This record gives sequence, structure tokens and C-alpha cells, in this order.
Amino acid sequence: MDTTTESSRHECQLEALAAIASILSNHTGQREMLHEIIGVLERTLHMSRGTIMLLSPDGTELVVEALSSDTATANIHARYRTGEGITGRVISSGRPAIVPQVREEPLFRDRIHRRRAANAMVGSFICVPIKLDNEVVGTLSADIAFSPCEPLEEDKRVLSIVASMVANDVKTRRRMRQEQEAHAAENLRLRDALGQDFRPQDMIGNSKEMRPVYLKISQVAASDTTVLVRGESGTGKELVAAAIHYGSARKDKEFIKVNCAALNENLLESELFGHEKGSFTGAIVSRKGRIEEAEGGTLFLDEIGEFSPTLQVKMLRVLQEREYERVGSNTTIKANVRIIAATNRDLEKAVDLGIFRKDLYYRINVFPIVVPPLRERREDIIGLADHFARRFARKLSRPIRRISTPAITMMMQYHWPGNVRELENCIEHAMLVCRDGVIHGYDLPPTLQCPTEEELFDSGTLKARVHRLEHDIIVDTLKHTNGNMESAARRLGITSRMLRYKVNNLKIDYAKYFKGLKGAKLS
Repeated sequence: MDTTTESSRHECQLEALAAIASILSNHTGQREMLHEIIGVLERTLHMSRGTIMLLSPDGTELVVEALSSDTATANIHARYRTGEGITGRVISSGRPAIVPQVREEPLFRDRIHRRRAANAMVGSFICVPIKLDNEVVGTLSADIAFSPCEPLEEDKRVLSIVASMVANDVKTRRRMRQEQEAHAAENLRLRDALGQDFRPQDMIGNSKEMRPVYLKISQVAASDTTVLVRGESGTGKELVAAAIHYGSARKDKEFIKVNCAALNENLLESELFGHEKGSFTGAIVSRKGRIEEAEGGTLFLDEIGEFSPTLQVKMLRVLQEREYERVGSNTTIKANVRIIAATNRDLEKAVDLGIFRKDLYYRINVFPIVVPPLRERREDIIGLADHFARRFARKLSRPIRRISTPAITMMMQYHWPGNVRELENCIEHAMLVCRDGVIHGYDLPPTLQCPTEEELFDSGTLKARVHRLEHDIIVDTLKHTNGNMESAARRLGITSRMLRYKVNNLKIDYAKYFKGLKGAKLS
């Protein structure tokens, strides 16, 4: 290599290191930052297929953290176990690896970038460890165009420097995350000790599964950070978005909601960005878009996974540049709006299939909040049912005194595929058909009346099921009669002696329902 070429190469390396140092000092999102570092290596040093992998929390395997931007067919879910392939060996040994020609290396797995499928096995490969002190936490790798004269040792040295810079950033983020988790745990402990309810307004439920959701809402609400709310349909993602908006400094501005799955591509584009008069058939007047209506406030994009490729590009510009144009206009409009997105789709799989843009995914997935399904937070079912019953009692002008024990049992045993929305609909149905202000089991919709085959097999013997049914009916009647055994027996059509026998036999706490006695015993 002549002196001029070597000097030029060193200048490129210094330029790359300076750019990476600037990225590390100015960016907050780890994935976005690592993605940009790979971009610098590829643009400045002519590397390709840059990849950064980090160890999973249990330390057993490497997972993809950032990839080259031009690898649309890459497998972002690929993993390497410690010692597996070249990358796994770098983790286990803690030493860099150079593969002069990947097609001649039998240990080369080609699991992420699928070079064999693209007929791109000609080239060199370098992988270096990312170390925190003496602990290896990940790897940085890249392809180099194969040349017998190419100084691969020098490229390895540059990548090792970059890896050490990344390691320092990872170390800082790890320490900050540990401090935040410690503060959050202490905050929860103090709130528990003081008996404080830190649920956002209009959100029902105190189950342990919902506590992380409430905590995340309180952590992110005050900022302008983009939030991605994930969960099954009907879990209450819109309520989470509303809680974030009304807990922020933007609470006095508009909270605009757009269901991205309800409109086709052209209508959704006009709905979001607005249009000028005459821009398409039917555009008889100019119209503001939802982004413009949400100026200074919050825009909630429900089902963002339904965005078309064209709209994904335009929304990416809004998130990156904070600007857009109306349909049919060349005038650029600045957007001061916070974006909260929601989806029930597997966005990672959509990215892997090329349906959803990787860069947009990174932009919206800054602060994810996962809302658990209702079947995983069963202790909230009674509170939610009571809340909906009171609401529909006011709406329908019908009295509501209570929900019977058999009805509660049926709701607790049901699997709720429609989540909270389905529970709300069930209570509305029951309120319409119930009599005397009590929701009974037979007032609930047919879907709750008929157990599934699996539930039938899991419910025990016939005798056990009859005992459970008797228990629920007797408890419900005792509640209704305030523990009056004579009155309860008359309602059930049996003698009081027979009722006492069943109460003792079923181990029902009679004193709990008899308001006139405490600690009463049956004779």
C-alpha cells in the first residue's frame, strides 16, 4: 500500500471515530444510536452487513440489537448461543476473530444476513467482542470486501476501538437503568407502605400485573417521548394513551385519536395530513389533517401496524423531521405533536417479513408499554364489573344492588378473548335483562353460560361440580337475606334444618352474612 493511500485510509478512520464519538454523546435511544454507528462504519470505511449483538439477560445467547440499514432480508430474530459459530466463539473466548473468506470457513453460520441465499459469500468477516471491564456483553461484526492486499488487522483494530466506545456507553446505560429500577422499586415500596393508589384516573384495577403499566405511565407522561402501547384487542390501550396525555404538560391541548385500520390508504393519508381543495375527486374544500388538529397536543395512532408502505415513509418523516405536507400541497408544515401509537400485531415479525419498515419501528418503539390481557389479571374482573354495572345503571336509569356470587364465579372462570371490552359488553347485556337490581348468572350472555370442552374436563367430578353449584347458590341467597336462615330456606324451598346441614357440610362462613351476629355458630 503506498503512502498516499495509507494516509487517506487513516483519515477515513479518524473521521469515522470522530463521527461515532459525536453520536455517542448526542443520542439517547440505544438502538437508534447503535444503528447510526453501523451506518458510519458502512459509509466511511466501506464495510457492509454491520451487526451489533448483545447478550440476553440470562447470558446464554446473543440477540440482534442493531443491523445494517440496507439488509431488508436479514433475520432480526436470529440468535447465537455462547460458543456457536464464529460469533459465539468470540463471546466465549473474548478475543476478536478474522475470517479472510467466509465461503471457506466451515464454522461460519450465516444465520443473520443470509449471504448464501443472496449469493454473497465472497468477502471477509471480522467480529470483535464488546467488553465491560473483563466481561463480554456483546459483539460488533462487519463484512469487508475481499482482497489479498486488504489490511484486515487494521480493520480489526478500528472495530475494536469502536466496540470499546460502545461498551462504555452500554456500561453507562446499565448503571442508569439499575439506578432507575432501584428508584422505581423503592417508590413502589413506599407507595405500598403509605397505602397510596397511583392508578391514573379512569383506569380500573389494582392487580400486580397492572402495576408495571401504571408505573410506566407515570415515568413517561411528563416527557414528549414517543410511546408504543402493545396488547391484545380490547385491553384498554386507548385508556393508557389518554392517561399519558392527561398526565403531561400537553393536557390542556387536543388529544386526537385515529383508528388506522378503519380507513383505506388514500382516506387515511387525507385524514392524517389533510388535503387542499381539488387535490382529488371529492376534495371540494381544503381540510386540516389530524396531525394539524393535534398541534401542541397528542396524536394517538391506534393499530399503526396497518399502515401502508407509503404512509410509513410519511409518518417516519413526521417523527424524524417533525414536518409534513397536506395532500396536493407543496407547503411544508411543522408539527409540534406528541405521537402515541398502539398495535395488537407482532411488529417484529412484520419487520422481519418486510411489511413494516425497520426504521419506523425503531422510531415508535422508544418506550413500549405492554397491557396484559384480562385473563392474566383476573383479580381486576370484579372491580371492572362493578364499575361497568354502575355506569350502565346511570345510563339505562336502572337500579343495581349487586352482582350475584354465581355470576361472579362465571366471570372469573371465563377466558375473556375480547378482554375488557367484552366484559363491558357482557355487563351491559346483563343490565338490560336483569330484574330486581341483581345480576344473576343466567343474566349473562350465552358465551359465559356454556363452558368450553376444556373447562368441562378440568372442572372435576360431577359431585364436586354439584357441591360448587350448591355452595354458590346458598351463599348468594344468604347475602340476599342478610344471613337470615329461615328466610333463605324459604327462598330455596327447603327446611331450615336442611339448610343448616348443607351450610356446615359445605363449610360456608355463616357469620359473615348474618349482620346481627358476629362469630355465630350453627346448632
